[in-house]
Amino acid sequence: MGRYNHTIDPKGRLSIPSKYREVLGDEFVVSKGMDGCLFVYAVEDWKVFETKLASLPLVNKEARQLTRFFLSGAQYVFVDKQGRILMPQDLRDFAGLEKDVVLAGNGGRIEIWSLEKWNEINSQMDIDQISQSMMKLGLNI
Repeated sequence: MGRYNHTIDPKGRLSIPSKYREVLGDEFVVSKGMDGCLFVYAVEDWKVFETKLASLPLVNKEARQLTRFFLSGAQYVFVDKQGRILMPQDLRDFAGLEKDVVLAGNGGRIEIWSLEKWNEINSQMDIDQISQSMMKLGLNI
């Protein structure tokens, strides 16, 4: 799904590439993500994920923490006529989003990263480690 560099304007608005809007629609969900990024889901995909979280056993502390992590910060956002969304301040704070950001397609979701964090994560990637991880997960190409 590609990768795009964008900026958040002083009012907290972020342009969403038309390629992503075609998949996500005019309304979607942004939540805290793993590794310090934000996850973006189409509404239908978010509802599936939400259902999976709701099915976790309430008596399990890890399940409660996982559910709380994803659901407490999740927010519906709407695309304006200029193709922008207003990024909620608490989610911007969580991901360290100030100005320069990266939007990266990742299967059934999009990730939003601060450019600094994106560069840091990607500078640590090693193709041999990636290959080993793929083998452990049973992914062969």
